[in-house]
Amino acid sequence: MHNIELAVFDMAGTVVNENNIVYKTLQKAINKTGHELHLDFVLEHGAGKEKHQAIKDILKALDIHKDQASEAIFQDFKQLLDDAYRELKVASFEGVEDMLAELKSRKIKIALNTGYNRAIAELLLQKMDWIKGQQYDALVTADDVSEGRPHPAMISKAMELLEVSDAGKVLKAGDSIIDIEEGKNARCGVTIGVSTGAHTAAQLQSAEPTYVLGSLVELPHYIMG
Repeated sequence: MHNIELAVFDMAGTVVNENNIVYKTLQKAINKTGHELHLDFVLEHGAGKEKHQAIKDILKALDIHKDQASEAIFQDFKQLLDDAYRELKVASFEGVEDMLAELKSRKIKIALNTGYNRAIAELLLQKMDWIKGQQYDALVTADDVSEGRPHPAMISKAMELLEVSDAGKVLKAGDSIIDIEEGKNARCGVTIGVSTGAHTAAQLQSAEPTYVLGSLVELPHYIMG
């Protein structure tokens, strides 16, 4: 069992069920420039990353090394995503709010982190009726740090905001390999892969997290505050 003081959760695909709309929109923006990428390719090379960096890495995987190409796609992506989110119904995965409430009852602090910018992250939370101080205690976005995942900057920022000094008492959970790498780089005591989003259980297991779960509802069985 683990003595956890802070749990850091990725948003989309981990606690937020938005049906991979971000990566489908990335796929659409890139394919508008003449490609025919499948969603699996986009997820393999872009999942969990700050979204401009995700585009750069996807283009790099296609052997395209032009910053101006990534910038134009990124600007188009942001507009496409704004349009998609205006119509999108967003909810947390079944049982996640109860799971968070159980962790909080054990005096575990909850942080959300994301490769989204703050405006999109806050829009998602608003659509779910999540309120700081209730479902979560801190939000850290790509806008709040200079280094994106797998750099541990967002986890370090969450620890600073919530006054947790020992990374060994921090849990990081996410639906992508890069979430697990981020947690390991932050020296988190527990890293969790959850197969509700970008990557399969087998892909997550390849990053050697502490646990791979089919649902975050299982999480309280593995830790104690």
